[in-house]
Order: sequence, then C-alpha cells, then structure tokens
Amino acid sequence: MNSSRMLRVGTITTLTLAQIAVNAAPPLAQSIQVQAEHNFIARRANPDLTPDSAVAKYADPQVGSTVDQLVSDALEHNGELRALRKEVEAAQALVKQARLRANPMVDVRRKEQIGGTDNDTMVAGSLPLELGGRRSSRIAVAELEVEVRERELANSERLLSAAVRVKFGEALAAVLKLGFDDDLVATSQRGYSLVAARVTSGGTAPLEQNMVLVELNRLKSMREVAAGNVEILLFELRNLIGMLPEQPMRLRGDFDSLVDQLPTISEATGQAIQNRPDLQALRVAENLSAARIEQARAGGRIDAALTAQYERMDFSFPQRGLSQTGQFVPIRGVFNSVTVGVTLDLPVRNKNQGAIEAAVAEAEGVKRRREFLELTVRREVASAYAQYNSTARAAEIFRVGVKDQANANLDVVRQTYELGSKSLIDYLGEQRRFIDLQNEYIDALLDTFKARVEVERAIGSPIASRQQVTRR
Repeated sequence: MNSSRMLRVGTITTLTLAQIAVNAAPPLAQSIQVQAEHNFIARRANPDLTPDSAVAKYADPQVGSTVDQLVSDALEHNGELRALRKEVEAAQALVKQARLRANPMVDVRRKEQIGGTDNDTMVAGSLPLELGGRRSSRIAVAELEVEVRERELANSERLLSAAVRVKFGEALAAVLKLGFDDDLVATSQRGYSLVAARVTSGGTAPLEQNMVLVELNRLKSMREVAAGNVEILLFELRNLIGMLPEQPMRLRGDFDSLVDQLPTISEATGQAIQNRPDLQALRVAENLSAARIEQARAGGRIDAALTAQYERMDFSFPQRGLSQTGQFVPIRGVFNSVTVGVTLDLPVRNKNQGAIEAAVAEAEGVKRRREFLELTVRREVASAYAQYNSTARAAEIFRVGVKDQANANLDVVRQTYELGSKSLIDYLGEQRRFIDLQNEYIDALLDTFKARVEVERAIGSPIASRQQVTRR
C-alpha cells in the first residue's frame, strides 16, 4: 500500500465524521465540513506524510529506508552472519594447513660415561612420506569443508533476507494502521467538539456527547496500542539488521510491487532444486563424505618414513697397548658411522576399519538427508504458491468487494442517521465495522506480501518485480 492509499483510508472517515450531527447550528456544521473537505483535497494532492504527523516518526517516502536497503544492511552487519563468515575464514585457514607437508623429525642424543672419558654422540632424523594418498585426501576434505561452510553461510543469508522482508512488511502494515488510527482520532476529536457545541446550544442531550466521548477515548486507546506495536516491530527489525535500539529508523515502501507475474510452479521448483543453498550444502556434504571415506582408507594403507643417523663413539679401555712407535699408550678409539633406512608403518592389525565404516555410514546419512530435503523443497514451493495465490485473491476480493462496499455502507448509515432514521449507536457500530474492515484489508495486503516473501524464500532467489518495492 502506498502513502496515498494510506492517507485515503483515513480521509474517508474524516468526511463522514465531520457531519456526525446535521442538526447542529448550520454555520458551525458547514465550517467543520468545509475544513474537512479542504484537508482531504490537500492531502490527496500531496500524498506524502506531513512532518507534523505522528506517522512521520516511523516512515518517510523521501529518505526512509527501503526493504532492499535494510536487507543489504542486515547482510553486512548482522552479528550471526559475521560470526559465520569468521567460521568460513577459519575453514579456509585449515585448507592452508592441510596443504602443508609433514615436518621432518630430528633426534639428538649424547651419552657420557660416569667417572670415565667414554662418550657417544648420535644425531638421527626421519622424514614422513605420507604414502597412500594421505595428503591429497586431507586437502580434499579441508577444501570441501570450506565449500560446505560457504553454502551454509549463503543459506543463512537467504533466511535472514526473508526474515528482514517479513519484519519490514509487518512494520509497514503497523505504520499504515497507526496512520489510519491517527486520522480517526483527529476526526473523532472534531466530531466530539461538534456534538459538545450542540449540547451547549441545547440541540441534543448530554448522553450523545458522552457516547461520542467514549468512542473517542476508545480510538485513542487503539492508537496507543498501534504506536506501541510499531515501536516493538522496529526494535525487532533493528535487531535483525544489527542496529542499536536507539538508532533512528524510518521506512519507505509500499505493497504495490506484489502485483506481478510469478514463474510457473514447475519453473520455480526447478530453480529451487538447483539454487537453494541448503540443498547445495548437502550435495557438497555428500562429496565431503566421499572424501572422508577416501581419507579413512588412505589412513589404513602402508606408510613410510625415510630415516638417517650419524653416530660418533669415543671409547677407551684400562689396558695399554703399543703405539706405532712401540710405546705403551692407553687403548682408545673414535668411531664415526652413518646409517640410512626406511621405516614402514604396516597396516596389519589396524587398517582403519572402524573409521571407514563410520565414514560410509555418514555418507549414507547425508544422502538420505539430501533426498528428504529435495522432497521438502518441492513441498515448500507448492505450499508457498498455494498460500500466495489464496492471499492474493483474498486481498483483491477485499479491495473490490469489501472495502469500497463498507465505505458505501458507512455513508448510507451516516445519511440515515442525519435524517433521523438511525441512532448514534447504529452509526458508531457501523463505523467500528468499517475500522475493523480497514485493518483487515491492511492485514490482507500484509499476508500477500509475506506469502510473496515465502515464495522467494522457498525458491532460494529473489523474483524480479515489475516495479520496485520502493519509490525513489
């Protein structure tokens, strides 16, 4: 509903309530009616919200935030999404870690004889080879985990976008109702002043003034409840976007963009099966499960590590021996040796059987979950279309066959009241029915808007509208 439609809802009652007592003094009645008609014409010519209107605190057709702007802000500032993006960054860092090769190991030892001079120095090293596809399978698992996180992030963005649009629609409908209530209160206040003037001049009984006063206070109470509802919805909308509660927010938009052509249900279902990020995440999860099976199998294959060792031994004996010159010297020797070899990890007892079975079972579970989600997606698309079609028809019936007819009925009751055929109670009762119908009409527009959002949520991508939800 655009701003001109919102104002028109309120001004219909303005014209009727200004004539609530035709038996009043003619100059006073005419002046109030002429002023009401002047206000109505002026507001029809300039449908934007006036600065002094209470609704202008929550909506501005010029500089207010559109639904697309709020969705964009939510995708950027929502705390949950920001946390998910950090998880994606963490998964990307794990890919970097998975690509790194195993570190070589060095073992240095020194052995000294207690109370003697003998010593032994050894330096050994080994280099794991990661045979059997261990490294490649580890990298594949890490890369697929990143892709799963990215799809989950995209799905959270899809759900958040729909939640913001729904909350925007609810807040906009609440603002429209508040504007309608503001007009009703202002009009009823003028009507009460007119009846009070009649009572003062002796044209009517004080009971009629009390009845109008009760109705005026009831409308004021409704208006306060409507204002509180707007505040609460805007607080919830700020929370989704990541704004502080005290930050100002004014809305800009209408419900007119709903009247456009949707794709056929078969096309929409195909788009949903192809584009839904939660389905894409499960498809990637299937590939991840297959990679984990391969990783478990690689862990059960033979592995090896290259080894090398240098050893220096300095030994002596308490006996003496002859040197090359024939002299007696201590028997002492220094021996240097180098050893190279291969260490094999033989999967004789532990072939990773349990890990392989667990990975296979996990892969089967992911497959079943993906198949069920595909069925659920088809049901969600069908349900969203059924809901949208029914709510759109209901809103159109309301617009054509209920709202205008209710306005005409109120006008007839007003005229019969002016002629004396109906009592004030009859007129106030018809006015209450008219108010209820106007609010129900706004609810019907909101239901259609929310059904449209549900269609987009079920498909997984926004549907191009014939006109934007906002007017620049």
